[in-house]
Amino acid sequence: MESLAQSLNAGAIAPEAAILIALLACLLADLAGERTAARLVPPFCYVGLGTSLVLLALQWSEPTADAFFSSFITDNLGVAFRAVVATSTLLSLLISWRYVERAGTPVGEYAAILMAATVGAMLLCGATDLVSIFVALETLSVSSYLLSGYMKRDARSSEAALKYLLVGSAAAAVFLYGTSLLYGVSGGSTNLDAITISLQGAGVTPLSALALVFVLATVAFKISAVPFHQWTPDVYEGSPTPVVAFLSVGSKAAGFALALRLLVGCFESFQTQWQLLFTVLAVLSMTLGNVVALAQTSMKRMLAYSSIGQAGFVMIGLVCGTEEGFAAMVLYMAAYLFMNLGAFACVILFSLRTGSDRISDYAGLYQKDPLITLGLSLCLLSLGGIPPMLGFFSKIYLFFAGWADGQYLLVVVGLVTSVVSIYYYISVIKMMVVKEPQEASDVIKDYPAPTWNLPGLQPLRAALVFCVAVTAIGGVLSNPLFTWANAAVEGTPLLQQVISNGGHLPTG
Repeated sequence: MESLAQSLNAGAIAPEAAILIALLACLLADLAGERTAARLVPPFCYVGLGTSLVLLALQWSEPTADAFFSSFITDNLGVAFRAVVATSTLLSLLISWRYVERAGTPVGEYAAILMAATVGAMLLCGATDLVSIFVALETLSVSSYLLSGYMKRDARSSEAALKYLLVGSAAAAVFLYGTSLLYGVSGGSTNLDAITISLQGAGVTPLSALALVFVLATVAFKISAVPFHQWTPDVYEGSPTPVVAFLSVGSKAAGFALALRLLVGCFESFQTQWQLLFTVLAVLSMTLGNVVALAQTSMKRMLAYSSIGQAGFVMIGLVCGTEEGFAAMVLYMAAYLFMNLGAFACVILFSLRTGSDRISDYAGLYQKDPLITLGLSLCLLSLGGIPPMLGFFSKIYLFFAGWADGQYLLVVVGLVTSVVSIYYYISVIKMMVVKEPQEASDVIKDYPAPTWNLPGLQPLRAALVFCVAVTAIGGVLSNPLFTWANAAVEGTPLLQQVISNGGHLPTG
């Protein structure tokens, strides 16, 4: 009995259990009626996510442990990415209450589905078995499809959900086929460690190479890498904006955690091949994402293409395969969490007050709403990598890791596309600030007086101010984040093993 308890080690998923209990509480509150749900659901979510983050902090200092018969692991990398996912959900919920209430959809259902997506994403960050990976991946994916089509009265939301469902189902089928090949190659094991040993023993075979291609395609779809990005702009534009905020950070963090588990872990013997493929994906993502963003007229589409470019930057750290590269990935995802959700909080607040999403409608906004203007300006400058913002230091760390590892092509493309991205970020700021009063858009001329006494606006303001403060001050006080990112890599046996093997080959 004791050995069974040790093999299960159920305490490993205590953070996910806290969110699951909050999810059930939200559903029960929803049954009690809409008014009861509107009052009870937010506190349930805050308690569940807050407890989850505290439990993750406690796991951070504990030694790495396996759980559920070696299908889940509590290493520092998993804890770091799970914390990013949980924080992104907490901030996404804070900025969504007013939006959901205004849309006239049930708050309890919305929160429950978002919490289900969070559980899936967090489990994906620590899954070490093909079955647990697939279950976690589908929990996240199915919840994401439901969320993107949640505004039933909006035709664009239904269209976004349908596109996401079709492309996501194809990606799931590709992943299943790839994992079935891995199962065969390993002689009938679904455990990642056993698969790694089998692949190393068998060497490079056509079957294992095909499995690599299928797995890599799924990872690329999840992180919106070009050319697997086609779903991103349409889904981002049509989905409810708070959902987009979660997908852009939480879903992407889970995708990168999956990439580290599968590619860096399982396919260590294919390091040269997948590094070369990811170099191509990174160059394409940085180039296309930032260049196409220049032509966008919708704020959400512009941020969608921007997120494709940002994924390209993070891939630099993945290709490096060094301690600095992995730490830079973790750091950049943490920084991206605050600056991207801060930008989305401003976009949501603007759309609540005007009903518009067009960039041209932001003309002259500083005269009517200084808070949105300041918040959006700081977050966009940080996304562009302007000093002394948090985004600048995290991007420099990525480029430094790439240059030290000889990835000169990636660093040069990253620097050039960063300059391109600054142009379209600055153009939005210029639109808000520089315009003369008479040149303000019609939307701004009729802009309502900013008020915060409506239900759900106080949490939105708190999330906005918090994200902007971390983005602005985090750059100057970034040392704790650097230490945290380095500790995440040092406390992960999988990454330490790859680093000690010298498992990186310059491909630039």
